[in-house]
Amino acid sequence: MSGFTFSPALGWIAGGIIAGLLVVLAVVEVVQFVRRNNAYATDETVWACVRRTLMLVVAALMVLTPSVVAPTTSRAINATDVIIAVDTTGSMAVSDAHYGSDETISRIEAARKAVHDVTASYSDASFAALRFGASGTLDVPLTPDAPAIDNWADTLSVESTSVSSGSSLDAPIDQLLVTAKSIRDAHPDDAIVLYLITDGEQTSNVARRSFSSLRQYVDDGFTVGVGSTQGGKIPVIADGVSAGDSSTTDQWVTDPDTGEPGISKMDETNLKDIADEISGTYIAVNESNTLADQTSDKTSGQWRVTTTAKERTRTTAVVWPLAIVMAVLLACELGAWIAASRRLL
Repeated sequence: MSGFTFSPALGWIAGGIIAGLLVVLAVVEVVQFVRRNNAYATDETVWACVRRTLMLVVAALMVLTPSVVAPTTSRAINATDVIIAVDTTGSMAVSDAHYGSDETISRIEAARKAVHDVTASYSDASFAALRFGASGTLDVPLTPDAPAIDNWADTLSVESTSVSSGSSLDAPIDQLLVTAKSIRDAHPDDAIVLYLITDGEQTSNVARRSFSSLRQYVDDGFTVGVGSTQGGKIPVIADGVSAGDSSTTDQWVTDPDTGEPGISKMDETNLKDIADEISGTYIAVNESNTLADQTSDKTSGQWRVTTTAKERTRTTAVVWPLAIVMAVLLACELGAWIAASRRLL
């Protein structure tokens, strides 16, 4: 059901202050008129006082921006579907990454920032999100709700050391195939863009499968490298502990061959190979490079309407009736001023 509300364009704090001052001025106008009338003769008429008071009150109402609230379950969205896959293996806890600054952060934190930039870059698109470690898991099915993807990114954490069995870059392939195929079947005319965010490290002894099978469903793709080629030590991650927690830097994963803390390095060769397999592009995020401006030129220019079970509200400002009233009052004020000016000539 539609409803009426006030939704100040300047915000409730600034809008409320300005509206309050206008109402105070309206009261002052009335009080001053009464006092002048009682004390001595004045050329201000009752109609002039009413007119000026009304202008102040109408201006106050316009500042508060009267609006109509209407519920809706349909929405026009861009026919671009973005699939985001994020590596959550133990090596993503290494703190050797940069994202648009000299600040050193963990790879998983850089991945979170990258996801936020992706959702911000594709206005009104739909998104699907999955993470992969020992296996690929679809966490968020295709949705036009970009904030849901941002919330998902904020909760991403790496696998605990106890369940990690080494990095296998082909872990997300099966889930990516299922997800991309379902999107293509449901929306055959949509443009599908894939973002694979990982350090590119492959420590599994099993040969990596090719990502080329995704080309039949994906219109464009990016492999996003987080971390550094110099690498860093891998912290031991306990169950329920996120990368970056102070308790994760006390112990390090050891290399069984040397007995020393193992060093994990971003593997650009693997990332470039995967990008080639999906006919996509490799992007390394670092001190000067982020995903803020790295968008696909194969996005769709079409729009489609989607209907969801979740009801949303749409607020539409209705200021024009007050603007008409204000215009009439100003015209009257101008006419009164012209008439008074002629009498004084």
